Amino acid sequence: MFQSITLKRAPKAASVLAVFSDALVLPKSDQSAARQSALNAASFRAELGETTAATDGTVLLGLGVKKDFTAKEARIAGARLVRAVERMKIASVHFAFGSLFDAKSQREFGQAFGEGLGIANWRVDMFDGKSTTRAPRSTALTIDSGTGLFSDGFARGFAIAVSVNEARRIAATPPNICTPNWFASEAKKLARASGMTCSIITFAQAKKLGMGGIVAVGQGSAEKALIAILEYKPKKVSAKARGKTLALVGKTLTYDTGGYSLKVNNGMKGMKYDKCGGSAVFGAMHAIAQAKLPLHVVALFPAAENMVSSNAYRPDDIITMYNGTTVEVTNTDAEGRLVLADAISYGCEKYKPTTMVELSTLTGGVVTALGCWSAGFFCDDAVLRDSIEASADRTGEKVWRLPLWKEHKDHMKSQHADIINSNPSRLAHPIQGAAFLDFFVDKTVPFAHIDIAGVANSETPSELCVAGPNGYGVRMLVDLAESMC
Repeated sequence: MFQSITLKRAPKAASVLAVFSDALVLPKSDQSAARQSALNAASFRAELGETTAATDGTVLLGLGVKKDFTAKEARIAGARLVRAVERMKIASVHFAFGSLFDAKSQREFGQAFGEGLGIANWRVDMFDGKSTTRAPRSTALTIDSGTGLFSDGFARGFAIAVSVNEARRIAATPPNICTPNWFASEAKKLARASGMTCSIITFAQAKKLGMGGIVAVGQGSAEKALIAILEYKPKKVSAKARGKTLALVGKTLTYDTGGYSLKVNNGMKGMKYDKCGGSAVFGAMHAIAQAKLPLHVVALFPAAENMVSSNAYRPDDIITMYNGTTVEVTNTDAEGRLVLADAISYGCEKYKPTTMVELSTLTGGVVTALGCWSAGFFCDDAVLRDSIEASADRTGEKVWRLPLWKEHKDHMKSQHADIINSNPSRLAHPIQGAAFLDFFVDKTVPFAHIDIAGVANSETPSELCVAGPNGYGVRMLVDLAESMC
């Protein structure tokens, strides 16, 4: 909808004025009879995100109680403004309410407002056909640069939202289009557009390298598995980031039938979202490159389809992974950890990262444990753990730490191989995936596993997002990268 953003002093179009519910007063320069009448209307209470229109075309936006206003509320206010503008069919919007906030919080609130507005501005319409008619969406947005810190923050937040929406675009693309090769082509496009490098480990190369996990999962599909790798190398790194490499790994299962451990009871519906870990890392790399962060970052995307065929892998198979660990397959629907394991061990060996963070829609157990409100989070390194929790707090993308003990790792031992890929007992189910991955991490590398199965998408709209993928993880990963440089 917002086709252009201009940061300049400009004549006001349809002005948006924001007010707190406990301070229903407009600045003298913005007062008029029409605006005061709308402000004093009994129906307008200035609750968070509430809007009303004055007879002169001004839109009043409520921000709720001032002492309760945080970055979370700023995102919600931005999102609700988008919906109000669309509902009112406004062609041009001007706002300048950074002066409502003290200098210390202007940039923070500006960024959050930009994120909310940009994220809410996206909808899944790229596959509309001739039988769908939607009203065109085009609104010009002007921000008064007189509140420089707020507008600077807004520009940054809106740019991050664009990257979040890139992740959502990838996640929403259906499996007949988004195959592993299609995803690889998108990674190459991003690399060309942003100055990154992109390399591909093909299925044949993965075989030669001994990547038994991704080969086993991918061998049942005509669309062969691969690992796409994006590398961002800035011309100059900051003093703080010197010698550091952040590695991101995202599970990119473009479709998951469960294999021979077939998903039943309509459990296959929505499995296009099994690539949301990869799409989040894709969006984060988009944002990192656009912002030109002074930090070396590499991203690995193990991409595969888990299908049923005469070539598909089976329960009882024993496979040898890239790092030499042997795995007895007990459940072909525990495939994500197999492709991730090869990417993790290869990434540790090849790029020698100083930090590695992996995102995946890995277990249904984490959804049972934490619902749709938080990701499950596993990290034994205190510094990395604190950094991720701080980034989660700042961005509002919640994580909750779960334990990973020796007993959990022993729970994955096999009688016939080194380990099993899933314990049929289902004890500690959300932890089994983390315990499995632990066998493939270089113990000198601070590592975090974040299971986003419950938060990656939703069948109902949220405060920020329409139903569908929400791009969870992009903002948190970008914030983490920023904190490292």
